[in-house]
Amino acid sequence: MLSQLKTVAAQLKQEFEVYRLVLKHPETPMVAKFFLGLAIGYVLMPFDLIPDFIPLIGQLDDLVIVPLLVYIAIKIIPDGLVSECRELIKREKTNE
Repeated sequence: MLSQLKTVAAQLKQEFEVYRLVLKHPETPMVAKFFLGLAIGYVLMPFDLIPDFIPLIGQLDDLVIVPLLVYIAIKIIPDGLVSECRELIKREKTNE
């Protein structure tokens, strides 16, 4: 169980690094940058649009809105660009 959590955490960290590079890349469409920025802003917002004390719906908004925004952004970004950033991260890790 602990090893699975470590694996998932490492994968999440790598994905964050990939999307950080995607955000900085000059070929990334502005609309995609907007949606990724919105997702990050929503996660960092000190309050929720739907308060967490509302049963079920309060917790689900975070689990639905953020992935939806990221999904929209990913669909807008050219596939080759994400692959290029993933390869760059892999090369950086092998050089360490």
